[in-house]
Amino acid sequence: MELFSTSNKERETYRVEVDYSLLWESALGIAAITNKSLVQTLEQPQSYWENIKTSLSEEMNGHLEYVEKNNTWKALLQLLHASDKKDLTAFHSYVRELPEKEIRYHSIPYLGLDMQGLREKAASGSEEAISQLKGFTSNNPFFPAYIEFICKVGTDELKSHLISVMSGWYETVIKPQEEELHAILQRDLEDKQRMRKELNSEQFVEWGTNGITYLPEPSVYKVLLIPQYIYRPWNVEADLEGVKVFYYPVANESLHPEDKYVPNQKLVLKYKALGDEVRLKIMKMLTEQPRSLQDLTKELQMGKTTVHHHLKILKSARLIAPEKSLYYVQQQSLATLPKEMDQYLSRF
Repeated sequence: MELFSTSNKERETYRVEVDYSLLWESALGIAAITNKSLVQTLEQPQSYWENIKTSLSEEMNGHLEYVEKNNTWKALLQLLHASDKKDLTAFHSYVRELPEKEIRYHSIPYLGLDMQGLREKAASGSEEAISQLKGFTSNNPFFPAYIEFICKVGTDELKSHLISVMSGWYETVIKPQEEELHAILQRDLEDKQRMRKELNSEQFVEWGTNGITYLPEPSVYKVLLIPQYIYRPWNVEADLEGVKVFYYPVANESLHPEDKYVPNQKLVLKYKALGDEVRLKIMKMLTEQPRSLQDLTKELQMGKTTVHHHLKILKSARLIAPEKSLYYVQQQSLATLPKEMDQYLSRF
């Protein structure tokens, strides 16, 4: 059926904000070191994490074991967003003064507007609500057990643990490099804010997160981008009421301010991918219409292995993406390319 529209209303989207805090960096570090399967995939070598554990007190290592068992890093992040505190002392005061129901409520993951009633009831101790939330999150690897823990742990025990683990991590890991970390995160935020003026919201999120395509959702009015160093190269995603959060890895140029010629790695990958005649042909073909590996092999009259190699390079540069058996051009990523180059060339 064809549709003739006389509406002048543009498709709704979200607004984007960029913010940072060393407290978020602390909570993410605690999350990283207590996730044994993931920590091996992070940019920092295993020796870095082992040295941290060695430098921590016996009491602090006990708190990290508690985090690993109960995933209380999630409560730290949730409470940091609920409080909007960026000072460690202010955050501790906030946690201490929270009433029992509120600390439970803010620590329970946001699961959507239709789950808010259950979230409140669970925070008040309703066994039925707790059970329903656990069932609703049964496909998540840790949410059910975490929800059970948050709703039943003693609040004095929880508060004492959260304050102690955040203090211990900040004093031991963050404080010795506080100025350097602050400078890295601030530089990245400033670079992102400059680029924000050049891109629409969806383009900016994809560029800032190095490839995450986030389309508008009815209940989400804001996307919050938070630069982080400790979790590189991963993005960490979270949901709050009305807000989607991406803790994204800081760019290479933010780590090397002494060399103004260091380019963004995403920019390098894109131009390397496009610096080949065959790959440019593939981009042209996919711009015309999505094609399968078999289609491209036939049209290029090349071996399947060779074409697959070229597709892999284009995919790594986030210029194309597979869906089922077809390859598509990543239009957002392609559209930002000249603006990324302009930002690099004009950087002082």
